[in-house]
Amino acid sequence: MPSLIDLTVNALSLMPTPIMRHFSKKYIAGETIEQALDCLAALNAAGHTGIIDILGEDAEGEAGAREALAEYQSCSTKLAASKHDAYVSAKPTHFGLRTSEELCFELYSALASHCKGLGQFLRVEMEDHTTTDATLRIFKRLHAIHANVGLVLQARLFRNEADIRDLLETLPDGRTLNIRLVKGIYLEPGEIAHRDYAPIADAFVEQARLLFAGGATVSLATHDDVMAQRLFEVVEELGVEEERYEMQVLMGVQVGLWAKWMAAGRPVRVYVPFGPEWKAYSLRRLRKNPRLLRQVMLATFRK
Repeated sequence: MPSLIDLTVNALSLMPTPIMRHFSKKYIAGETIEQALDCLAALNAAGHTGIIDILGEDAEGEAGAREALAEYQSCSTKLAASKHDAYVSAKPTHFGLRTSEELCFELYSALASHCKGLGQFLRVEMEDHTTTDATLRIFKRLHAIHANVGLVLQARLFRNEADIRDLLETLPDGRTLNIRLVKGIYLEPGEIAHRDYAPIADAFVEQARLLFAGGATVSLATHDDVMAQRLFEVVEELGVEEERYEMQVLMGVQVGLWAKWMAAGRPVRVYVPFGPEWKAYSLRRLRKNPRLLRQVMLATFRK
């Protein structure tokens, strides 16, 4: 039987597009790279660096994946020309992972080379557990030949600590890891992942400690100030250099925390998603974040 959240989100999906766009604009830059660059300009002016993500996943066959690559190459070129402080981040299934692992590696490698020529960094994102093994294999191959790539890891997965140890132990000579550590938005089965707050937070903190101890640069992606204070204690305890960590946040979420962290000398990088797939992205975020869904519903009734 569908949950109340699913029923509510399904009802919202029937809302006229202009109204949906009104409610989503706080969290999504728009449909075009120009709109995303405008958002980045404002963020940079406020002291925040950025991440550009073209919304999309599960590309339709090889043609769809190659189209996504072309869009990312154009995006990174325009980003470089803008001089804004940001990098690009892409999902494996957007680059055809479900079609072919080899195709996905080829497209990531092409984008990594393109970004390197522009002096840019590239982040390989992590999706649900069905893609974890393939994403790790692709990243290891990429990292062996491209120094400008990093990875996302999800703390809620039971396997994540072992994956971190493996990545640290199998680093190519002269390379260091650059990891965005997240709690993980995917509600994975209880057999393979933590589902409650306390164990997820504990896993996040301990995995951050392991990464820092292993010499990694770590982007701490969270909007949880209580957990952030625990992470700052780890940073101080281990004497982590300023250039080896930053906070990462989603556009429009818990903006008050950004100023608090910045005032305390903690750099904050903002994830700026854009693209024609914004509506599907919005509905996924509402379905997976009941708190955000409540905020949208309250705004809807006020409207």
